[in-house]
Amino acid sequence: MAAYPQDPGAPDAPYLTFWQERHLCTLTTLRPDGTPHVVPVGVTYDPEARLARVITNKSSAKVGHVLAAGPDGAPVAVCQVDGGRWATLEGRARVRTDPERVADAVRRYAQRYGRTPGPNPDRVVIEIELTRALGRG
Repeated sequence: MAAYPQDPGAPDAPYLTFWQERHLCTLTTLRPDGTPHVVPVGVTYDPEARLARVITNKSSAKVGHVLAAGPDGAPVAVCQVDGGRWATLEGRARVRTDPERVADAVRRYAQRYGRTPGPNPDRVVIEIELTRALGRG
């Protein structure tokens, strides 16, 4: 089976362009019993910081799964697909509540998805410190 590795800090141009286009993504977290929980999300990718970001509500299941993993973070993956193009980013997720980090994640979301989410005092950001990137952009 073919592998399509990318450097998460320096992906090739087609891969990066794919992550800049508007695409619905999935986030896979692990439940406490080890089974996967896959949900649709918007994701932004910041190769310079080696981070992917997902904005969400602090009471969501995905946040609960990340928090349950403890301070070292949870292993997660985000993925997007469009025809023969696909991309997966993997890493350790942590929930961030700092207003500046949340605002930065909202700004990045608005840039990628073309709309600014409404105010939400319960919004947090799941930051994923990237360890692996795969795909074909």
